[in-house]
Amino acid sequence: MSSIASDELDGQIAARLLAERTSRNWNLEQLAERSGVSRAMISKVERGESSPTAAVLGRLSAAFGLTLSQLLARAEQGAARLLNREGEQERWRDPDTGFERRALTPPDSSSPLELVWGDLPPKARVDYPASAFTFIEDQQIVVVAGRLTFTQGTQAHQLRAGDCLRLGPPADCRFENPGVAPCRYLVAVLRRNR
Repeated sequence: MSSIASDELDGQIAARLLAERTSRNWNLEQLAERSGVSRAMISKVERGESSPTAAVLGRLSAAFGLTLSQLLARAEQGAARLLNREGEQERWRDPDTGFERRALTPPDSSSPLELVWGDLPPKARVDYPASAFTFIEDQQIVVVAGRLTFTQGTQAHQLRAGDCLRLGPPADCRFENPGVAPCRYLVAVLRRNR
């Protein structure tokens, strides 16, 4: 499936991942151990030979102690601003599932609060490891349209439009759209002070 992220953004993501890794003096093997992403995959992404999936970016950003939104904002390196208009919001599409995420919070925000919009196609599913949530103080999901099966650890929640779920302690998570229409949801993330 094609990514709506431009070749330019893919290149920015590749460069940012390399910069984050080298600024920590980590080699590929060290990042692979910390993230659970294979050394070969990291190398392909850093060279711009592969567009990373949501799961891969989630694992890599967590290894760096960043949210996915922070990683993408750093990749974009946009100027700090207070207003993030819909047409200017960072958009990224998972090449495997078609899942699209939009960073609603203005880039380079110093606030620990982030708002993320998700569009999950019918029958699509995205998995995140517990490590992607270890630096998050609080996280809540509000379904705006459609249906969402959200599983955290062994607990599954069936959510419909208007439902809000507060996540528990970090555990492997799955976002799954069991419906025949797209699922649209908002995620509010409060990062832990480091």
